[in-house]
Amino acid sequence: MEIEKLKPVLEALFSASDKPLSVAQLFDLFAGDIEQPSKDEIRKAIEELVEKYEGSGFQLKQVASGFRFQVRTDFETWVVRLWEQKPPRYSRAMMETLALIAYRQPITRGEIEDIRGVSVSTNIIRTLEERNWVKSLGHKEVPGRPALYGTTREFLDYFNLKSLNELPSLVEIRDLDQFTPELAFTEDSEAGTG
Repeated sequence: MEIEKLKPVLEALFSASDKPLSVAQLFDLFAGDIEQPSKDEIRKAIEELVEKYEGSGFQLKQVASGFRFQVRTDFETWVVRLWEQKPPRYSRAMMETLALIAYRQPITRGEIEDIRGVSVSTNIIRTLEERNWVKSLGHKEVPGRPALYGTTREFLDYFNLKSLNELPSLVEIRDLDQFTPELAFTEDSEAGTG
């Protein structure tokens, strides 16, 4: 399939999908077609679509799980007005816990508590797991065999990252409030639900 015919098909797929699509997933969607594009042709079409939407109100963005259409962050101020519901609010304790898991993974709950100096509420870990931002990667080979936690692809996708290498360096982060300005912090207790 020639690139010019492929691009509108990809646009339709990205628009209809509720999750990012990888090149391999897109390739599989064309399985059995007479004009099945190669993975290289799909990549080339994606590159051209990325260029096409440069400077527009939305973009074709690559995240950990693949590519997706999304509104540019420059327009967040206006787009959030479309929804009456307020964005979720996360406690400082939850965000500190998430940051420790992201930067120090794999890490146990006890290690998080040692660093933070306070106990970590079960609700915080449960909420992070329910959002599919963290998961148990196994167990540490010490007495009690505590769970080792790490981040997921959903975490990377939510925070617009392709890999953990794109996290800002710890030197760049002076205050957790600056980690991601889109998140509002509450002074809630360790419960961590918002």
